[in-house]
Amino acid sequence: MQQNACATARVPCSSRIEWPEMSSLTETIAILDRLIAYPTVSADSNLELIAFAAELLGKCGAQITLHQDLGGGKANLFATLGHGTEGGILLSGHTDVVPAIPSDWTSDPFVLRRENGKLYGRGSCDMKGFVAAVLAMVPYYSSLDLKRPLHVALTYDEEVGCLGACHLVVQLRQEGIRPAMAFIGEPTGMRVIEGHKGCYEYTTTFYGTNGHGSEPDKGVNAIHFANKYISRLLQIGQDLKNEPPEEGARFSPPWTTVQVGRIDGGSARNVIAGKCDVEWEMRPVRPEDALLVKVELESYCRNVLLPEMRSIHPEADIVTEVVGEVEGLAISAENAARDIALTLTGSNHSDVVAFGTEAGLFQSLGASAVVCGPGSIEQAHQPDEFVTVEQLQSCLDMLKGLGRILETKP
Repeated sequence: MQQNACATARVPCSSRIEWPEMSSLTETIAILDRLIAYPTVSADSNLELIAFAAELLGKCGAQITLHQDLGGGKANLFATLGHGTEGGILLSGHTDVVPAIPSDWTSDPFVLRRENGKLYGRGSCDMKGFVAAVLAMVPYYSSLDLKRPLHVALTYDEEVGCLGACHLVVQLRQEGIRPAMAFIGEPTGMRVIEGHKGCYEYTTTFYGTNGHGSEPDKGVNAIHFANKYISRLLQIGQDLKNEPPEEGARFSPPWTTVQVGRIDGGSARNVIAGKCDVEWEMRPVRPEDALLVKVELESYCRNVLLPEMRSIHPEADIVTEVVGEVEGLAISAENAARDIALTLTGSNHSDVVAFGTEAGLFQSLGASAVVCGPGSIEQAHQPDEFVTVEQLQSCLDMLKGLGRILETKP
């Protein structure tokens, strides 16, 4: 994807700042209040939030690069404190949120509400709480004698296929920037997550012919053929379930899953449907499973569905759009980021999750990667989403510990 011209700015920090614990928590909450006020639903722009974050980072001397999407309405931010492109630590969070229906909420979803130790607002845990904590810690990091660089990545469109992170990783690879470790602050309750499944999302569109419902044999009903496609997809999913791979033993469920999330087709009950969209996904435990699903479906369309459709209407077609193909976070015996996160959080074991993140993308750069952040995934995407103050403080404690790592030589 084309990247528009990007601006780079560097502003020296005005003073060396010590890290007083409570003021950092207070600052985190104040920044979170600002972040939630930006309604960065994936369908809309995130540029105001990015500008706000760039201002905070720039005041402390960060080198800032903004990479806009093709339409110019969204941008990734990549900032660096310290020097060099090799090694160092990357802190990453996405800026987009899922939609919020105000009538489902107790209060305005885009106004931070604090009550009984909880901070309510869309994106509070997924994942503006982590982003706020990182931005609040930037003055502390800028006061250190950094022996390795600290990178901050803020991405767009994670919720609709990790599109921003996919583009950012390409850019970093082109520029030769290779962090040694990546910490992705998705809501894990500050549990240390060392592995997760991939997330592959598609829209398959069936093009048939419209016609009168009284003569269905004279048309190609796109919904009927979509139904056959879905049945084949679910059968493949059942086959994968029946033979779970050893690699999935720690996941719940331990097999590669497939599911259909949305069907849209037809115009009326007495009209042959000329078009139908099927939105579906799979969560592969291993890349081979994803390849198997795609090969099996392509073969079924080419050898079974399309010949039947085109025997009635030669221009009938089936087209699959790739919304996003995000690799999982592969479990590795040697993972420096995981080991550091375990030490800093005081945990004695790491875990895996079924939901996807951007971690696998940064792992593809050669970085050891871990997922660890404040809030619960059970609150993500829900009305009255919240993160607790206690979780934010735990996150700040971990981030402070990373500062000590940054002051040591690689």
